[in-house]
Amino acid sequence: MLGAIGLDERQESAYRALVALGAAEVTDLAHRLALPEPDTERALRRLESQGLAAQSSARTGRWVAAPPGVALGALLTQQRHELEQAELAAALLAEEYRAEATEAAVHDLVEVVTGASAVTHRFLQLQLGAQEEVCALVTGKPIAVSGMENDAEEQAAGRGVRYRVVIERDVLTLPSGLLELSAALSREERIRVADRVPTKLVVADGNLAMVPLTGRGAEPAAIVVHASGLLESLMGLFESVWRDALPLRLGAGAQITEDEAPGPDVMDLEILSLLLAGMTDASVAKQLDLGLRTVQRRVKGLMELTGVTTRLQLGWHAYEKGWVARG
Repeated sequence: MLGAIGLDERQESAYRALVALGAAEVTDLAHRLALPEPDTERALRRLESQGLAAQSSARTGRWVAAPPGVALGALLTQQRHELEQAELAAALLAEEYRAEATEAAVHDLVEVVTGASAVTHRFLQLQLGAQEEVCALVTGKPIAVSGMENDAEEQAAGRGVRYRVVIERDVLTLPSGLLELSAALSREERIRVADRVPTKLVVADGNLAMVPLTGRGAEPAAIVVHASGLLESLMGLFESVWRDALPLRLGAGAQITEDEAPGPDVMDLEILSLLLAGMTDASVAKQLDLGLRTVQRRVKGLMELTGVTTRLQLGWHAYEKGWVARG
């Protein structure tokens, strides 16, 4: 427990014993700790350098413990100060890095990582460094990292990092697939399933992404993409797959169930049909005996559902999905 202030296990045991006894000879303390006397004395010298113990002025060879409230409090204050200085240095370095990266060279925007160990390390590092959200596409063929090895995901989620993950349906058939998904859903991660996922992908906070370069037959390799147009494209790919995938949830008895694909209701379809016939929002509202804001709210909801930004795109999407008939 006291390793954070620089004590190893032997030194901590010596201090605890000294606190319990109040004062002790090296011989007695060594016997209590089941350690050779030289090792016990080295531990005491270390405690002395930390201000946690001192030699008795009244009796040679006798050691006394410093009051924990005072001695440990001083060390903790020093540790907090050093941590604050380290955080400040990290912030300054990050600011300097961002300033230098403003006009980054093209070759600095993409980092190539090779080897299973390096790929695994970078993958975990990406998640451990995330502050807000991790987005991922997962296929049924792990290359360098399996879900059971990914402790970083649990740590990041425990810090409040949000997860949005789209898995390929084959993941549900993997031996540990359901177990991993149940654990992720219990951490309130948002998970969706798609028949096919175009590629493995992980994006941290929208400013750093990782994509594999090789398949199962070759040495694992991946590229790490920094903020750039390529990163925006990868994030767009994720959002596209996420939008069309079906949500998974943890049902009764910890059973994973798949929600049905969201779609328009009868009223939405009537509004769409009238709009595609050329009627205005006001005319549609009057025709269906609805409020104008109700019509506009439903149209906005349909646009969000389909992931489009214009009504022209919404009309095209409605025809493609078979929501309305041509002619």
